[in-house]
Amino acid sequence: MTRLIIQIPALNEADQLAETLAALPRSIAGIDEIEYLIIDDGSSDSTGAIAQANGAHHVVRNKKTLGLAATFQVGLEACLKLGADIIVNTDADNQYRGSDIETLIRPILINKADIVIGDRQLKKTKQFAPMKTWFQIFGSSIVSSLSGTKVPDAVSGFRAISSSAAVRLKILSRFSYTTEMIIQAGNKNLVIQSVPVSTNTVTRPPRLYQSTTGFVLRQAVTILRMYAMYRPMRFFFSIGAVLAFIGVVPLLRFLFFFAQGEGGGHVQSLVLGSAFLILGATFAIAGLLADLVSQNRKILEETLERARREDLAAKATQPENPDSDSQAAAIPTSQRTAAKGLDAGKSAVRR
Repeated sequence: MTRLIIQIPALNEADQLAETLAALPRSIAGIDEIEYLIIDDGSSDSTGAIAQANGAHHVVRNKKTLGLAATFQVGLEACLKLGADIIVNTDADNQYRGSDIETLIRPILINKADIVIGDRQLKKTKQFAPMKTWFQIFGSSIVSSLSGTKVPDAVSGFRAISSSAAVRLKILSRFSYTTEMIIQAGNKNLVIQSVPVSTNTVTRPPRLYQSTTGFVLRQAVTILRMYAMYRPMRFFFSIGAVLAFIGVVPLLRFLFFFAQGEGGGHVQSLVLGSAFLILGATFAIAGLLADLVSQNRKILEETLERARREDLAAKATQPENPDSDSQAAAIPTSQRTAAKGLDAGKSAVRR
């Protein structure tokens, strides 16, 4: 039996959520069960109530607003505990069309991909400003290069993830999960595909960021952090090589004048060049140390993944227990009434 859970991170989306839920598919060929999970990121409006009134099977509520990246990770964990075989993430503002979900999950169903990302075909999308479109296309090319994948729309939030891939992902960013997830997946040799999707006209401004410049800068920081984490030697050696090259130039200048007997008047070049060479060597050593730490991190990640799989397998075989917080996500509707106040980790899950 194949279970699909469609998760929707939501923050104060009471006005949009009903329309988004209504557009989601009720049946898909090859899928036995479809369920909807809303992650209410500490909304101050009636987002949770609207979700329950409009067909959401599960509602996870963060006690406070954690941000999109953390809320996405909360959703993944809840979906895995609920026994999802495939997880689809979509936006609460109805930007993506529910009818495209069948196309989105198809590569996973036929075992051709671990992660599938909806490509909004940015060059054809008229609702984005030209500058924003250019930044997104350029950023996607950078992410594709750093991750060793080909993703034309790296910041698309419309994506499908197999359960085996979800177990291996751990979002660390506090801003957005989109680019970090691709770099992680690419460096873990997960297969990523993109499929063209259509979009609806967005009727409100984005809430994740206030300006395109701010969004680009924060994504750039995330990309650099992830690249340094997964390619530390290349990252630090590249910086060290640039600094060393800068240092060689004044040193050659000093040696040129020193060979002519005029070295005494150009000591500044010697000092400057030596300083840059020392910096370059320092970054090279840092790269070696970071690479050793990276190898240790890989061992820890493998251990964590194995522990998560064993934990999920154990919970799948345990009987339902309405008095256990760790089982809150699996409690059926009839038993959840008496257990509404229970928390699962950072969130309270109601079904």
